[in-house]
Amino acid sequence: MLAFFVMCPLAIAVSEDLLFINYHIHVTNDLPSDLPPGVPSLHLHCKSKDEDLGEKVMFKHEDYTWDAKINLFRTTLFFCYAWWEGKQQYFEAFKATRDEHRCRIYHNSCLWSVREDGIYFSKDSLTWYNEYPW
Repeated sequence: MLAFFVMCPLAIAVSEDLLFINYHIHVTNDLPSDLPPGVPSLHLHCKSKDEDLGEKVMFKHEDYTWDAKINLFRTTLFFCYAWWEGKQQYFEAFKATRDEHRCRIYHNSCLWSVREDGIYFSKDSLTWYNEYPW
């Protein structure tokens, strides 16, 4: 057992409480839509290495949400592929080493907004950053 901690200092560096937090990932469709009511405008497919969340067709202002926990080695990663009117983008919706602290600020939530010019992130629901332009 001692060899494990000598060879894997990352495991020791993770604060124990980070491993038990449920992070809430939100992806909201904030795209403009001139489509008739009831017609979805955004397609989203999210998954991790171990879990495929499936494809989701989203209506304007719809919020797609799931939870994630960080694994011992901090390699937890959920990524999504979004497409809308000929535009497409891959983005990392939750990456443990990037999001373990920034997503704790607002109720343990990672907030994403899909917009006309890209996919935005917010850690507080007030300030938004275009992290993945189309």
